[in-house]
Amino acid sequence: MKDIVVIGAGKIGSTMARMLAHSGDYNVTIADRSAEQLAAIEAHKAVSTAVVDIADGKALVNLLKGKFAVLSAAPYHLTVAIAEAAAAAGIHYLDLTEDVESTRAVKRIAATAETAFIPQCGLAPGFISIVANDLASRFDTLESVRMRVGALPQYPSNALNYNLTWSTDGVINEYIEPCEAIVEGSLIEVPALEEREEFSLDGVTYEAFNTSGGLGTLCETLKGKVRTLNYKTIRYPGHVGIMKALLNDLGLRHRREVLKDIFENALPTTTQDVVIIFVTVSGRKDGRLVQETYANKVYSAVVAGRMHSAIQITTAGSICAVLDMLADGSLRAKGFVKQEEIGLDAFLANRFGHYYAQEHHGHRAAS
Repeated sequence: MKDIVVIGAGKIGSTMARMLAHSGDYNVTIADRSAEQLAAIEAHKAVSTAVVDIADGKALVNLLKGKFAVLSAAPYHLTVAIAEAAAAAGIHYLDLTEDVESTRAVKRIAATAETAFIPQCGLAPGFISIVANDLASRFDTLESVRMRVGALPQYPSNALNYNLTWSTDGVINEYIEPCEAIVEGSLIEVPALEEREEFSLDGVTYEAFNTSGGLGTLCETLKGKVRTLNYKTIRYPGHVGIMKALLNDLGLRHRREVLKDIFENALPTTTQDVVIIFVTVSGRKDGRLVQETYANKVYSAVVAGRMHSAIQITTAGSICAVLDMLADGSLRAKGFVKQEEIGLDAFLANRFGHYYAQEHHGHRAAS
C-alpha cells in the first residue's frame, strides 16, 4: 500500500481518490480547504480527509511528509505552491494543469528535486501528447501533427451547445491565454479562439479552434522536427462565436470572476457527456507521404461502483495510470518527466489507462 495525497475535493479530485482507493493498492488522503466539500466525499476505508489551506505552506508540507506522492486536482493558480511543498517534503508530484506558466515553474522546481515531477497528466494536456508522440515515432520525417480534443454534452440544449463538465477556471484559462504552436517550423504563440475549422466524425459536424495548454511540452520536444504542430478544442458549431462575443465584445476576458459566476449559474453540469480524441499525423515513410489518425470517443460509465462522466473517467484515469506506472518503476523517478516519455501501449495496458480502451476503442487508420 502506498500513501497518496490528492489535493482538491471537486469532481476530478474525488474521482481520483475513488479510483485509487478501489484499486486496493493505495491509501488516499484527500485535502481541500472546504470542509463542506470534504464532507461530501464517499466513505471508504482507504480514504481519509484533511482540511488544509494551500496558502499555509508549512501545514501542506507537514501533510505531505512521508507520503509516496501528491496528485494535484486544484485550480491552476495553486499549482506552484503544491509543487514547492512536494519538493520540500521530498515526495513525487503529479498534476492536471493546462497552464503553461505553471508548468514552466514546475520544471524549474524539478531541476533540483530528488523525486519525479510529472505535470499535465490529464486528458489534454496529458493523454493527447502520449498518442501524438506514439504516432509521430512511426515516421521517418514529420510534416504535421494536429491534435483535437473535446469534452461535450451528448445532448446539447443551449445556444453555447455546452455543459460544464470540469473546472470552470480551467476552461476560461484555455479560452484566454496565448497558445503555443509550430508554424512552418517555427515555435510561435497564436491567439486563443482563432483559426476555427470544421470537421465531421461519425456523421456529426464539429468545430475546433485554438485553446491554450493542450500541447503540454510537445512543442519543445518536436521543435525542429515538424513543419506544423497545433492543438485545438472541439465544440459543436456556434460555440466559439458566442465565446468571442462574451470575451472580446463584452470584455469578460478582463473580468474572469464575472464570467465564472455566469457559467456556474447558467450552464448546468452533466454526466451524460462524450470525450472526443482526434489526432492526425502526416509525414514520410520509406519516401512516401503517409497520414495516420487516432480517433476515439469515450462515454460516461460506471467506474469503481459509481456513474462518472467521460471527462472524469479520462482525466482521473490518466493521472492514476501515470501514478501506477511511477509506482511500479515503469517511469523515471527523478526530475521533470514529460507526458511524451510515456509509451502509449504501456499506458493503455495499465488498469487505469484501460478506461480509454474499454468499450469504445481508439483506432489508428493509415491513409
